[in-house]
Order: sequence, then structure tokens, then C-alpha cells
Amino acid sequence: MSRFTISDLPLMGLKRVERHRIGDARGFLSRLYCVEELSAAGWRDPIAQLNHTVTAARGTIRGMHFQRPPHAEMKLVSCLRGAVWDVAVDVRRDSPTFLHWHAEELSADNACAMLLPEGFAHGFQTLTDDVEMLYCHSAPYVAAAEAGLRPDDPRLGIRWPLAIAGLSTRDASHPLLDEHFTGITP
Repeated sequence: MSRFTISDLPLMGLKRVERHRIGDARGFLSRLYCVEELSAAGWRDPIAQLNHTVTAARGTIRGMHFQRPPHAEMKLVSCLRGAVWDVAVDVRRDSPTFLHWHAEELSADNACAMLLPEGFAHGFQTLTDDVEMLYCHSAPYVAAAEAGLRPDDPRLGIRWPLAIAGLSTRDASHPLLDEHFTGITP
């Protein structure tokens, strides 16, 4: 029996993963990861790293982060408490959707996750206070490979549902995109 419904999203390789909960009066069980089902959706490598974040205030934006090759990574992003506007931006140089973005609401209530292939920048805005997120990464973090896009970059035109708040100095200091940004080849 499948524990997920996996749907293609408008950007090639980007997936929505809906977890099926099994529950009773005591609560529920929800599978967060299954190698067999997610490999059929494009997840190729073992989980190399798990990250857990807590964000206190509604409206906060974290992102838009990615790692340059050869450390490019797939991500499976889930919201365990609260709700977020989860955004993926295609930074694959040769993609027909280069610099296009797509967003999904992820929440503890809707039990959905986003599966991002290599070559996508990722970020989110909290729609509630006290948000907890869990990230599965296919590659470990490498500081020298870290890169990012400005969440407020007009070239991206991301439509955040709330006013931008709580942006870190690091995320606010990424340069605006210009003709020199050619993306990555994962």
C-alpha cells in the first residue's frame, strides 16, 4: 500500500508529496520517507543529512538557498508544525523554466512535502508563528558550494503572501540577478 501520493508540479522534476496518515483515536502514523516510493519519484541517493528548523515569527523568510555542483542536492521538505509558503526556483542553466518559480503551501495539517531535484533554489515564508520544518538532503552541506538568490529579487518576481520579514543578513545580501548569472548544470 502506497503511503504517498506524488504529483508533478509545473517545473520539470519538482514534485508534491502528500503523505497518507493512518490514524485512530490515539493519533496517527505518517511516513516521512520511503526509499522505494521516493526513488520512483526521482530521489536517487541515500539521505546524507537531515535538518530541522524552528522559525518563531509569522512572515519570516528563509532562503533562497542552493548548493553548486558537484555538491548539488535533492531536498525533501516537510512542515511538521504550522504552515509555510514553500518556494522552489529553477536555477538549471539549460532548463526551459530557468529562473521560474513555483510555490506550495506546506503545513502540519495538509501533510504535504515538496521534493526538489538538483538545480533548484529553495526557501519559504512562515504563514504562522512557531513553524517547524524537516529537510532531507541527498548531499551534505558544503560551505564553499553554498549559493543563494535574493527572495525579493525583481527578476524572480516571487509573490510572497505576506510582507517580507525576518530576513537574515546573509539572505538579504545575495546580489540581485543580472546577465552574468547563468545558473548551474547539476
